Amino acid sequence: MEHDTAGDPVSGIKWTRRTTEKIATELASAGIEVCANTVAKLLKGFGFRLRVNRKKLNRQDDPGRDAQFAYIAAMRETFTRAGLPVLSVDSKHRELVGEFRNAGATWAKEPVAVLDHDFLSDATGVALPYGIYDLAANHACVSVGTTHDTPGFAVDNLARWWACHGRRRYPGATELLVLADSGGSNGARCKAWKHGLQHRLCDRYGLSVTICHYPSGASKWNPIEHRAFSEISKNWAGRPLTDYETVLNYISTTRTKTGLRVDAHLIRADYPTGVEVSDKEMKDLSVHPHDTQPGRNYTIRPR
Repeated sequence: MEHDTAGDPVSGIKWTRRTTEKIATELASAGIEVCANTVAKLLKGFGFRLRVNRKKLNRQDDPGRDAQFAYIAAMRETFTRAGLPVLSVDSKHRELVGEFRNAGATWAKEPVAVLDHDFLSDATGVALPYGIYDLAANHACVSVGTTHDTPGFAVDNLARWWACHGRRRYPGATELLVLADSGGSNGARCKAWKHGLQHRLCDRYGLSVTICHYPSGASKWNPIEHRAFSEISKNWAGRPLTDYETVLNYISTTRTKTGLRVDAHLIRADYPTGVEVSDKEMKDLSVHPHDTQPGRNYTIRPR
C-alpha cells in the first residue's frame, strides 16, 4: 500500500484509494486470510479514516476579498444603528416537484417510496425558491417560482417584500441595504438586475437601495444561507416534495429556537430568459458606485 497512501502532515490522518475488499484480496494472495471488516479495523489502527473531498481550494486570487467582508460588516452596522432595513437575498437550489427522492433522513416505520429516476418529464413542475431575509426581524419571505430564476423574478420579489412588509415594519425608511451574491439572477454584473431595481423599486417607492455583493465563492457567508435556507432544508429533509402545497407548507412551517419565521408564496407568473438591457438604458439609471470596490458596492437612487 506504500504507493496508494496519502495523508495530512499536520493531523497525521492517512487515507488510501484501495477498498477494504481489494486489500483483503491482496492479503489472501499472500496467504493471509482476513475479511474486509477486519481490514477496516486494522486500517483505523494505523491512522486511516474514510474521507470525502473537502471544498477548500479557491481557483481565483481575489486580493479584495477580506476588504469586501470588512466593508459589508461596516455597512451592516451603519444601517442597523440607523434603524434601516438590512436584507439578505439569494436563490435556493431548484427542486423537482413530484415523487422524487429528497436528501436527508426522517423518523418513520417504513421508508417512503419514490421514483427511481429524477426525470423532469415525470415532474409536476419545478420549484424555484427565492428568499429575502430581514436580519433585524429574523424573518424570511420565500417566493416559489415555477418558470425561471431571472433578474425580473428577483426584483419583483424585493418589490413585493417592501409593499407587504418593509414599509410597515420600517415606517419612514427611505433607504435599505441588500446583501447579495456576486452571481445568479442578482449578480454584480447583471444589467437587468440593476435596471429592474431602478424602475420597480427605487422609482416606484422613492427608495435608495444600496447593494453589497459578497466575493465570488463566498455565498455561504450570506446570512440567508445559514439562517434560513439551511433550516428549510432540514425541515423537509427526507420528505418528497410531491406538490406545490407541500413545498409551501414545509417552507412556511420552518422554525428555529432563535425565533425565525418564514412566509412562503407561490408565484406562477412567467419569467422569460434572455431579456437584454442596452447600454443606453443603463446610462439612464441612477447608479452610484461606492469608492470602495465600486463593482461590488453601489447605491441606486430614485430619479
